[in-house]
Amino acid sequence: MMMRTLYTALAAAAISTPALIAPAMVSPAAAQASMSLGLTIGTPPPAPVYEAVPVPRVGYVWAPGYWHWEGSRHTWHAGYWMPERRGYHWVPDRWAQVHGGYHHEVGHWDHDGERHGWNH
Repeated sequence: MMMRTLYTALAAAAISTPALIAPAMVSPAAAQASMSLGLTIGTPPPAPVYEAVPVPRVGYVWAPGYWHWEGSRHTWHAGYWMPERRGYHWVPDRWAQVHGGYHHEVGHWDHDGERHGWNH
């Protein structure tokens, strides 16, 4: 009888665990969260490549080009247009010097307005 109770308890735990975990995986907070694995390298990026910024396009934002570390070398990713996000501004990719090396900070959208106390 004791083994049957143990098996029943284990089966109930196995069945209910996904029901407890799944909502956390699809919650709005989980959907907005992201994990960034960083790589610090000893090789500084080359000087930026000059790109003429095209004439502004209504409804689009220009993301300037940047150096990206691929394998064992830097490669240039050319600038490009992307649809604008109202209430946000684009923060371009950049390299930061950290811990005696260099770390690539990926470009991202940042929220404008009262949340940051900015006056636009």
